[in-house]
Amino acid sequence: MKNWKYIISLSFLMCLLLGTQKYAVAENEHEENFNAGEVIIEHILDSYDWHIFTWKGHHVSVFLPCIVFNEGKCYTFSSRVFHENDQYVTVNKTNSEELVFAIPHEGQYKGKIVIINADGSQKRPFDISITKNVMALFISCTIILVLFFLVTRAYRERGEKAPKGLQSLFEMLIVYVRDDIARKAINEKSVDKYLPYLITVFFFIFINNLLGLIPIFPFGANITGNIAVTATLALFTFFITNLLGNKEYYKDIVNTPGVPWFLKFPLPLMPIIETVGCFTKPFVLAVRLFANITAGHIVVLGFISSIFIVAQISAAGGGAMSVFSLILVIFVDCIELLVAYIQAYVFTLLSALYFGMASKEHHH
Repeated sequence: MKNWKYIISLSFLMCLLLGTQKYAVAENEHEENFNAGEVIIEHILDSYDWHIFTWKGHHVSVFLPCIVFNEGKCYTFSSRVFHENDQYVTVNKTNSEELVFAIPHEGQYKGKIVIINADGSQKRPFDISITKNVMALFISCTIILVLFFLVTRAYRERGEKAPKGLQSLFEMLIVYVRDDIARKAINEKSVDKYLPYLITVFFFIFINNLLGLIPIFPFGANITGNIAVTATLALFTFFITNLLGNKEYYKDIVNTPGVPWFLKFPLPLMPIIETVGCFTKPFVLAVRLFANITAGHIVVLGFISSIFIVAQISAAGGGAMSVFSLILVIFVDCIELLVAYIQAYVFTLLSALYFGMASKEHHH
């Protein structure tokens, strides 16, 4: 217990120093006021570089490769060029044509790579750049694969022996997804067909949620708080549900059982509602995961930002605020650990329910 007291005391001291340091830098070097909105938005949105920290006005970042296509030609360059200059000019050796790339700070293509035409207009090229979220996705997928390979090797080496360590943890979660989610929502004949996807999506969301809570590079990216990622997961569920659905599933959409006839004829109200429901279900899956994870990141960053906001007014106030904010951040992070699991569970459970409806058998 004494060690825990030392750790907590040291954490409070670091926050006090951090708050007063920020105030001193702003006072002595006349920096711009701390903008909490920019800090929070910079974290939750994607970018072409991975900002780690700022030291004495200098930004320390990992610059990622930009890969764009224009008129069938591929252009690759580092995102560092946009930190050194507002625009990046490349020359086509074949016809000496110049292309001007830029990242606008406002307008329709804000934060995206565009081509600046001769008349000043902007055009979006086909962009497959390695952004911060893409890089974080590569890292998290690598971690997931390594973990599963280690668990697989443990099963091969230990055979019928009782699992231990990482193998024991993964077995508990896999059995839980199989018995308490998949088998309770999907009939016994079809459950094995959907189980690999359900296990994969559960661990993908759960591990990425946990990695997003670690505020140290190369973790902390807002992957599952990115609508493109959550929408892709939801589309997987949508296509699996509707492509593998049996005839009973489509019969229930056209002729919903247990519904009065006047809701089906002459106006096919229920078939219309059921058809629309096929598209709203993945939308709900995507938005629920995106909104909950993003909200958690915003709340934590909001409490941390309050330290610097108060410190700009009073160094002593910033020190006192750092203690209060640290307590709230620890509390919210504990809740976020629970949310990380709950959101993985809810997404997997709803997907299993949709699969169960798509594979239900006809009852005489």
